[in-house]
Amino acid sequence: MMVDLSAFSDEKFDAKKWINAACEARHPEEAAEKHLVDLEMKLQMVSEEIAASLEEQSIAALLRVPRATRDVVRLRDDTLSLRSSVAAILLKLKKAEGSSAESIATLAKVDTVKRRMEAAYETLQDAAGLTQLSSTVEDVFASGDLPRAAETLANMRHCLSAVGEVAEFANIRKQLEVLEDRLDTMVQPRLTDALSSRKVDVARDLRGILIRIGRFKSLEQHYTKVHLKPIKQLWEDFDAQQRASKLGSEKNELERISTSHDFRSSLPTVSFSSWLPSFYDELLLYLEQEWKWCMVAFPDDYKSLVPKFLIETMTTVGASFVSRINLASGGIVPETKALAKGVLDIISGDMPKGIKVQTKHLEALIELHNMTGTFVRNIQHLFSESDLQVLLDTLKAVYFPYECFKQKYGQIERLILSAEIAGVDLRGAVTRGVGAQGVELSETVQRMEESIPQVIVFLEASVERCISFTGGSEADELILALDDVMLQYISTLQETLKSLRVVFGVDVAGDALGSRKETGLDKKEASHNSHKADLISNEEEWSIVQGALQILTVADCLTSRSSVFEASLRATLARLSTSLSLSIFGSSLDENHSHVTSDDGSGEVSLAGRAALDVAAVRLLDVPEKARKLFNLLEQSKDPRFHALPLASQRVGAFADTVNELVYDVLISKVRQRLSDVSRLPIWSSIEELTAHPIPSFSAYPQSYVTNVGEYLLTLPQQLEPLAEGTSNSDTNNDEAQLFATEWMFKVTQLIL
Repeated sequence: MMVDLSAFSDEKFDAKKWINAACEARHPEEAAEKHLVDLEMKLQMVSEEIAASLEEQSIAALLRVPRATRDVVRLRDDTLSLRSSVAAILLKLKKAEGSSAESIATLAKVDTVKRRMEAAYETLQDAAGLTQLSSTVEDVFASGDLPRAAETLANMRHCLSAVGEVAEFANIRKQLEVLEDRLDTMVQPRLTDALSSRKVDVARDLRGILIRIGRFKSLEQHYTKVHLKPIKQLWEDFDAQQRASKLGSEKNELERISTSHDFRSSLPTVSFSSWLPSFYDELLLYLEQEWKWCMVAFPDDYKSLVPKFLIETMTTVGASFVSRINLASGGIVPETKALAKGVLDIISGDMPKGIKVQTKHLEALIELHNMTGTFVRNIQHLFSESDLQVLLDTLKAVYFPYECFKQKYGQIERLILSAEIAGVDLRGAVTRGVGAQGVELSETVQRMEESIPQVIVFLEASVERCISFTGGSEADELILALDDVMLQYISTLQETLKSLRVVFGVDVAGDALGSRKETGLDKKEASHNSHKADLISNEEEWSIVQGALQILTVADCLTSRSSVFEASLRATLARLSTSLSLSIFGSSLDENHSHVTSDDGSGEVSLAGRAALDVAAVRLLDVPEKARKLFNLLEQSKDPRFHALPLASQRVGAFADTVNELVYDVLISKVRQRLSDVSRLPIWSSIEELTAHPIPSFSAYPQSYVTNVGEYLLTLPQQLEPLAEGTSNSDTNNDEAQLFATEWMFKVTQLIL
């Protein structure tokens, strides 16, 4: 049986557990006493072996101690000796360091002198070479070898930069400038021929010559000059067609007069809006061809060369483009077409009275702008490899002809909306004869109620026009225009209410709380009004009351529709905020390094990506201050408490209060009329008669005015019921309808009580 000694080294060794485990491990047939005796014997033998081994190891260790002591003493002596040697070496190094620093400083001075001598030698060589080049440059030019001449001029430029500002070479510097201009002039006709004839190799070589003498700008200008001519001719074709059409019309008119036949012009007038797409198509085709050719001829420059050519093209035709857009916008309306005027002329006030900006004018601008937008998307796709800043400059140049119209967009929209609202039929009520007042009131109220959805449609259309034309960049100006126009419309409604008060015959003087008294009517006039009221039949009287109650529907419709429109406007502003913020106002540069920093350095306007190059983003990037103000407004629109039309919202509430006041005055007018003569009744001045028997001092029958007032109050709920039902769109609103009728009954009876 083997004895496992590893268990005895465990700190948690338990003798009882170990013995029990050893007993459990014995053979079943072996007696426990015999097993324990054998185990005890083995443990005793093992312990004796351990003791003997320990004694042997102890004796050996004692024998090694003196030897180890001698080794430690020897190692300490060696350490002291090494320390002394290191100290001596450090002392020698310090002495060597001082002498080495002096040597290094001396070497540095020698090296400086050497380099200066080499620079002087090279400068002398350049000066000698410059003199030689200056003397032989005319021979090079005379040979007609342009590449060699360019190389010579480049070497002269290098030599001049090496020599520096030396008075002796000032004449050579002037000579060099003259020679560079001369070489540039010699290259131009060959470059013109190469560009016109599509000679790739020649154009590439000539481009290398210009680059060698630092005249890449000359290459850009000459490339633009060569290719601008056919595009300018293409642009002027429109004027030629117009002149031809005009001459054809005049010729046919003369023939018609001479032959007395009604001829029509064989050359109909071509409109700018129908001609512009074809111009854009031909221009785009030309640019695509140039892009492909320049990729081969100028592989390092085509990404900027062709876009800059387009920028120069749009700059050249810019003034004419604006004029044509202006005339095209006016040509859509016969009045302005006859005067050959457009939107800008109308805004400036240089037009006869009665001619105003119409929706058709702005729609014509939007149509032209959409054509340009299609062209811009094609350009963006074509120039997708160009640097983003170059692409931005190109798109700004293409959109530039519309900028003056966009800057005046708020004024244009305000004039359009004002004219549209002025065209809405809001005639005030006029006094008619007895029996026709109810019809007049009904028609007037109907006109007011029908005008509300019309005006809201006008406002919604203006929002769509703003998005279509400016991409939302003029949303702040649009809001101001909408607010002003709403104030104009509500003021018109207020004037209509004033005319209704006259027709209703209510007293306009007094307070607005219902405690009104006669202030401007004398007894004779009050008696006349009472007599006039007696002439009105009950049917017409109740039609007047019903007409007054219908005005509440007008106020309710205006309040609800204006609230819905304002909520829709806030949602539109929120969408603009989301869409524009994806492309504008970044805190860091994008991967393409396209950015526009504000003037005050307080912020940075950046473009998030090429996909965001829409009309609003392109425009706002050029005016960071306007962009910042616009985004402040768009950010405020996210607040539920924000009023997009603050002044109009207040005026809508004031209009509702005025309507309630008018309805209140109408409902109690009959009561006032019946009670106005009570103080003058004969009963108050009668003398009490003496009778043999006491009789009551009052009549057993009510006075006529009491009867009339009572009948009026009893029938008033019947008049309120249709209006209450009209405000209730479902069974769930019956309680609100009942509350509405009760509220107005209380207002009327409050005066009597």
